Amino acid sequence: MIQSPNAPLVSDDGVIIKRKLLKLVGGTYFVHDKSGAVAMVFHQKGFKLKEDIRGYTDEAKSQELISIQARQVLDFSAAYDVFDSTTGQKIGMWRRRGLKSILRDEWDLCDAHDTPIALLREDSMVMAVIRRFVSNLIPQNYDLVVAERRVVDYRQKFNPFTYNLTVDFSDDPMATIDRRLAIAGGVLLAAIEGKQSG
Repeated sequence: MIQSPNAPLVSDDGVIIKRKLLKLVGGTYFVHDKSGAVAMVFHQKGFKLKEDIRGYTDEAKSQELISIQARQVLDFSAAYDVFDSTTGQKIGMWRRRGLKSILRDEWDLCDAHDTPIALLREDSMVMAVIRRFVSNLIPQNYDLVVAERRVVDYRQKFNPFTYNLTVDFSDDPMATIDRRLAIAGGVLLAAIEGKQSG
């Protein structure tokens, strides 16, 4: 299993990801710790054929920490490589399960060698179908599971004005999932899946 870095970017209990409003090109996502302080800021570049999202220490982009790079252009089963920008080392990959995500969102979390280590899925098929065909105002919830055991909980809070996603690490006290990958997954949910409901 991938371990979290020796110096975690955030506290071990979780973070809250918020999408900045009224941005015409690209996207900005603020990662807050549970105290409300901004731990990281992700910028999604606009006018790019392939998704390019960078995580920094602050909104001024003082230091780049994480890079999320799409492998293909407009791929239904898109794969996103996650790199530690300070070392250039690939730390993992998120891959959307294309056809399986038509009714219920599913993603594979893979290690640096593209070997699946966990599955991210929407909370229930019934709620997923209701969100798609009845009302997209129902918040989306996801579980990241390893061998059917939830290790990270992704829970969207209803807010008609902004996208707000809580990423809860409390089910993974030993940090078996690298916190950087868990946060990158939350940003991808906000950037890709969040368009359905935000």
